Parts: sequence; structure tokens; C-alpha cells
Amino acid sequence: MALSEILNEIRQHPSGRVKLAVADMDGILRGKYISTDKFFSVLESRMGFCDVTFGWDMADVAYDNVQFTGWHTGYPDAPVKIDTDTYRKIPWENNQPFFLADLVAENNQPLYVCPRNLLKTVLQQCLADGFFPFFAQEFEWFNFAETPQTLEEKGFRNPAPITPGMFGYSILRSTLRNDFMSHLFDGLQQFNIPLEGLHTETGPGVYEAAITYSAILEAADRATLFKTAVKEIAYQHGIMSTFMAKWNETLPGCSGHVHQSLWDADAKTNLFYDSSDPLHMSQIMKHYVAGQLYCLPHILPMVAPTVNSYKRLVEGAWAPTTLTWAPDNRTVALRILSGSKKAARLETRVVGSDVNPYLAMAACLASGLYGIRHQLPLLQPATVGNGYRDISNGTLPQNLYEATLQMQNSEVAKELFGAGFVQHFTQTRLWEWRQFAKAVTDWEMKRYFEII
Repeated sequence: MALSEILNEIRQHPSGRVKLAVADMDGILRGKYISTDKFFSVLESRMGFCDVTFGWDMADVAYDNVQFTGWHTGYPDAPVKIDTDTYRKIPWENNQPFFLADLVAENNQPLYVCPRNLLKTVLQQCLADGFFPFFAQEFEWFNFAETPQTLEEKGFRNPAPITPGMFGYSILRSTLRNDFMSHLFDGLQQFNIPLEGLHTETGPGVYEAAITYSAILEAADRATLFKTAVKEIAYQHGIMSTFMAKWNETLPGCSGHVHQSLWDADAKTNLFYDSSDPLHMSQIMKHYVAGQLYCLPHILPMVAPTVNSYKRLVEGAWAPTTLTWAPDNRTVALRILSGSKKAARLETRVVGSDVNPYLAMAACLASGLYGIRHQLPLLQPATVGNGYRDISNGTLPQNLYEATLQMQNSEVAKELFGAGFVQHFTQTRLWEWRQFAKAVTDWEMKRYFEII
């Protein structure tokens, strides 16, 4: 849609307001309504947005260990610039006009703490190398017959799933709450988040959706908006949705697999495909896969960003634990899908549904490009059979603290994303670990209270 058409729609919208949001370090949308008059006054310039949104955690507790902002800066406004290319209308909110915005410096240069900016920087590097990246993300998530109030009253214990039992790919279960499932599929389509598929997964009340592939920035926008949109639609049905990587130790975790491919500069030829190769993998794809295998231990918090992420990355839970690759194998970290020229791609299976999609896609693309630039050979043979048993190339860090320290001290991470981002991001992850370390959990109470 042309900008003139967008602006005309906004002028005519009866609400007299526009909704804006930025994605914080955890991928959570922070935003506000502004009047139509205010929107037009800042459209060509910038507007102020309190920079505490990049100086606190997901529970709105201020970090005490970052330099970008804090009590030492007084939490001033940071300039944000509206991206008119992200225009959407929210169908479940009377077609409310909506835009994403980016954090910028006073000179309009991107600020390093903004995840969307980081992805745009990696994208520009990719384009400069002569590649056009297509990406898509798929999500698994659980749905409960709860409201924020009822779950709070329960102390977040024993939430009631919307359907019982383990029933993946169930035609029967998809009719039980078909009002919700249909609203998801249709509402997301109208919100410009088209889905390739939506179905039940194995577990009580769990769904999986595959978002249609697109250029990488649009793919990350879709994935980020998807998570909030699902929650908003769920609210309207008396449902709470969670994208926790692992909400229950006895049930499967929730993935956020990232699918990716590189095309030529004209976006006409898939550069990952080679019909003459036994696995149909081009040399570019092999370098790209080798890059991810090499870089994953250096950047793991970007694709496993929470304490809970590592409860999913355990053996036998449909999530990888080893630095492995193979064609069409769901036990490895990197699954090769190269059956056709059009669809040849890499699926990075380490990624959980709790990620910030901007950071996850930036991590995938930058690490793959690292392998291409350094011409890393794919020396490790494809895993045959059980990837959990193949430790020939090493294993993933086992918790957020271990993974964050490795990234904090990594020259590879700094080469990929810049020292400023690495310093800020790793401090936020160390903060997250500190909040967990001081908490007394149910497991500790059950194990130690009487016996010790």
C-alpha cells in the first residue's frame, strides 16, 4: 500500500488514534496510543519514548548493571522513529491502525540496544555480501482456560488446559475450541501474519503454527507480532496462551524453529540448492551450516534467552542438546530440508518459543554468514540416527549463566554483533540469572523442607 493511501486511511479512521509499539530486549511489545494529530506531527521526525523500556526486565524491574540507561542517566526519553512499512490494522480492535517503531539516536542512527535495529544491521551486511535472506518461524504454545486474575489467584499452579490429553495433529480436538482456532487463523491473516498451517500438538491444549515465509525483516515482524496477537485473541475467548519454553516438566517443550535460506540478489534463485550434491546442499549452504555449528556456543542466549529455555534443551524432549546436523532429522540442532530447489532451507531447532524473534533471526543469519565469509568447511559428517548420542562436535551450554558467560567473553559474538550490543545483552541475561538464583522454588520446598 502506498504511503499516501496509508495516511488517508488513518485520517478517516473513526478512533482518532494510532497504536505504536517497540520490541524490547525480551521481544515484548511496549507501546502506546497516540492521537492522529500527534502521529502526523512526528511522522517525518521522531517522538520521545521513555528509555526505561530498554533498562528493565520483563517484570518492569530496573536493571542495576547496564550502561545504556539507569538511575545514573535519569531515564530520559529516547527518540523513536515510526516505520511506515509496518502498517497494519488490528482486526479484533475495530481495525485500529498500528505501526512498529525503532529506537534511534539524536542523529537518526540506530541505537544498539534495539533488537529490530540489530536485525536490520545484519540484513544490510547480508545484502552487501550479495545474498537475499528468506526466513520464517514456527511456534508451539500452550493454551489454558484461565484469565490473568484466575491464574494469579492460583499462584500460577495447576492451570487448566483448554483440552485434555496428548492428541497431536488432532482433527477432533481442533473442533473442541474451533471458535478460538478459527479466530486465530482468520484474525492473523487479516493482521498480515499469514499462516501456512495451524494444528494441535502433542500435549493438553497445545497448538503449533507455521508462519508463511517472507523477507527476513518482515518475517521477524510477523513472528514478534504473532506472539502478542495470539495472546490478545486468546483473551477474547477467556483463554491465556503461554510461549514458555517448558511450562511443565512432564510435557514436551515449546519450539520456535527458524527456517532460513539465502537467495541471489534478485531473490530469484535459491542458493542453498545444488542438484548435483548427494544431499542437494550447495557449497554456500554447507558454509552456512558450518558457521552456525561453530557460532552456536558463542551466541546461544540469543536463541535460548531465559532460565526456562534450558529446561527444554534436554535429551529426549524434541529439542537438541548437541552441535549436530543432518537431513530431515528432528534430534539434531540443524535440520537440512533440501528436497526441492524452491523449498531448500535450514531449520534451526535450538530456538524455543520464548525467544525474541529479532535476536533469534539475527543470530541465525549472522552466524551462517560467518561461515560463508570464513569459508568454514562442513567437516563434521551428518548425524545418522539419534542426535542426542552424537557428541563428536560438542554439546550446548546447559544453563543461561554458562551460556551468557561464554557469549560475554566471545570475540566471535563481538565480531558478529558489536561490543556494545554484546555487553548490554549479556548483562541483561546475567540479571535474569540473578533473579532466578535468589528465588526459592517449589522443587526446593518439596525436596528439603521436611528432610533436611
